[in-house]
Amino acid sequence: MAKTDPYAALRIKEFNIFLLLRLFLVFGWSMQFIVIEWQVYSLTKDPLSLGIIGLMEIIPAFTMALFAGHIVDQKEKRNLFALCIAAFSLISLGLFLLTSNTIVGDWSTTSILYCIYALVFFGGFLRSFFGPIIFSLVALIVPKKIYPNAATWSTSTWKTAAVLGALFGGFAISWIGVTKTLCVVFFMVLVSFCLVFLIEKKPILNKKIGEPVKESLKVGVRFVFQNKAILGALTLDMIAVLFGGTVAILSVFAQDVLKVGSEGFGILNASISMGSIVTMFATTYIPISKNTGKKLLISVFIFGVSIIGFGLSNIFWVSVLMLFISGAADGISMIIRQTILQLKTPDDMRGRVSSVNSMFVGSSNELGAFESGLAAKIMGPVAAVIFGGSMTLITVFAIGVKNPVLRELDLTEDVAASELE
Repeated sequence: MAKTDPYAALRIKEFNIFLLLRLFLVFGWSMQFIVIEWQVYSLTKDPLSLGIIGLMEIIPAFTMALFAGHIVDQKEKRNLFALCIAAFSLISLGLFLLTSNTIVGDWSTTSILYCIYALVFFGGFLRSFFGPIIFSLVALIVPKKIYPNAATWSTSTWKTAAVLGALFGGFAISWIGVTKTLCVVFFMVLVSFCLVFLIEKKPILNKKIGEPVKESLKVGVRFVFQNKAILGALTLDMIAVLFGGTVAILSVFAQDVLKVGSEGFGILNASISMGSIVTMFATTYIPISKNTGKKLLISVFIFGVSIIGFGLSNIFWVSVLMLFISGAADGISMIIRQTILQLKTPDDMRGRVSSVNSMFVGSSNELGAFESGLAAKIMGPVAAVIFGGSMTLITVFAIGVKNPVLRELDLTEDVAASELE
């Protein structure tokens, strides 16, 4: 049934709870990201300050990633997830207080800005744990034979939450203001914290509990670098996201290039995720296991072309369309990457492999935000986006030529083998 049933994973009760939990958590996180970017740029009017947000998050996320993966493989996942969500609620509460009338009236702009950066830094530390925990937890909730279907629904839920959070965040800034919007974020995080306890504790599958950290990390990194399919997919996405990401400077386009205000800002952000959602739900009916590598390369190529189109456009709805297409292409590449990781990673190494994935792809989002802000500062936002899209296209051609294992990758046999387990 798992082979043809697009709702196979949804027939598992705990997986539905997990999806609802992730919906609330990512909804709040996405809103918070939008509000922080809007508030920081409103305070500074400097695109480089948006890049610094990314830099403040990538430093702890990158440096802690491997250690976080080691901890996740050694600990029980449900309670560790709850602990991280509780800590994230403190960040949301802190940002809510920083935008209150009392602090805004009494504190200097510089002090508020530095405190925001500090909370973003703490969030980067937590983010290094979220990825490995979620990746490992999904594999403990659903049987291996429906990993691809579960990966599609999990990623689709994440993107759905991202689009709703981005859209509501942009409009909420205009409707109820920054402070009340952050109060909504805090509520969303609390809901996700309550939901996590509806999932039962899971067994620890790592047989080497207490293994020295250095040896544990070495094993995880060695596995990724010896698997050409995983390494190729991660490298492709890392470089594409690093140079092709536009999210970090969308507020510049909304305010200074397209002049569409906070509502337009929310629509621009939401259009990316909406494109991803459409393709992700489509992949529940159209498997991506055949000619997987070629599909990954083509999707990233389309992503690069659409980013260049967005940079060249000065018409709002054309810009929205280009971002929608970029999101659609990115959605396909994300599903393919997650499917490769789920099928190719041993159960006792999921935390560490996911952490390496975070270092390659997750951290490149923040580093890409810094690159986008810096490039926009130096060459202007339009030229920066066109440059990023061009670098993405160059990367696709380079990876396609240099990594034949990824180019010829086909997961049909892996999916069939998982059906027999």
